[in-house]
Amino acid sequence: MPPPYPPSQLITGVVWDWSTYVRLANGSDNWPITWADDNHQYTSWGDGSGFASSTTGRWSLGFARVQGDWNNYQGFNVWGGGNTENPAQFEGKSYGILSVNGILYAWWGPLSDLWFATETRVLISTDHSRTWTQSTWRWTDLDNLYGGSFLNFGRDYAGARDTYVYSYFPRGSTWALQIPGSADLARVPKDRIMDQSAYEWFAGFDLNGNPTWTPTLSARRPVFEDPNGLRTVSVGYDPGLGRYLLTSQHTKVEPRSDVDTDQWGLFEGPEPWGPWRTVAYYTAIDNWGNTKGHISFYFAPKWFSPNGKDFTLVFTNADSWGTVRGAFTTTSPGPPVASFIASPVEGPAPLAVTFTDQSISS
Repeated sequence: MPPPYPPSQLITGVVWDWSTYVRLANGSDNWPITWADDNHQYTSWGDGSGFASSTTGRWSLGFARVQGDWNNYQGFNVWGGGNTENPAQFEGKSYGILSVNGILYAWWGPLSDLWFATETRVLISTDHSRTWTQSTWRWTDLDNLYGGSFLNFGRDYAGARDTYVYSYFPRGSTWALQIPGSADLARVPKDRIMDQSAYEWFAGFDLNGNPTWTPTLSARRPVFEDPNGLRTVSVGYDPGLGRYLLTSQHTKVEPRSDVDTDQWGLFEGPEPWGPWRTVAYYTAIDNWGNTKGHISFYFAPKWFSPNGKDFTLVFTNADSWGTVRGAFTTTSPGPPVASFIASPVEGPAPLAVTFTDQSISS
């Protein structure tokens, strides 16, 4: 089960500091994250009560605000869930969220007990997640895509490479693992995100190695492929390293076709379309985190170190919110990475977290 791309020549390794591990929001999953203009991060969850003190107020979709630094933060339910600031307006699932010019966007699909992605729409919030509106247009399962994820660039999209917003979509029509797996890349002017006609799709490279784009969905070409499978995909920009970091899930490990936990890959590339190189490729044998149930991995855009080598990963941990601090080793010169990587912790050492209505304590 080799990784689908050759090793990175820039990022030579990654070390996880499990003494920083935090688990919250028991019963809720997914957790895409973005950094907004108000200096807070925003996230969404599925099937739970979010950052509440109990499992009351369970809902299939909710949005929350995350305040603070990576080692001292609080989660507040803004839309849906228990002890929320605003009631939810509809159900569904989301695997991608983005802040642009003070406006939040999220990719959305309807709830399905069979995980069948009947349609994909974009949501918009002009009041920091207090209310959400669905686009009037959609892509359906006939378009062979689902579960969109936005490419995040720093605070409120301020570090973007150009005037486009980029989104990645697993190819298929179900939330379950696709074997073999591939993902497509779409772009749209950042002031036309709600205009379906403005979207273009990656269509491969020209003779000079430059990306080409097409408005025709059927003419798109995969931007990432893994013969071992793919379920969800996310990409975030690391400004300190000047690299795009892609995470994906791979490989069926249990009888249920929708289960592929603890099998995930981390890749880097110089552009949103790659070329991709492997940083890490975890399998069940590696037992990442020494526990089960890890899915949906995202880099918190606010919590990169200035040199880009230290970061916080947000992930679903056994149907809950999880964070862990990590560090890259690289071939490029620069300030040293955080000192904790000299003595990595073997296996998780979770903080003793006490659930309160809106905060954590240890």
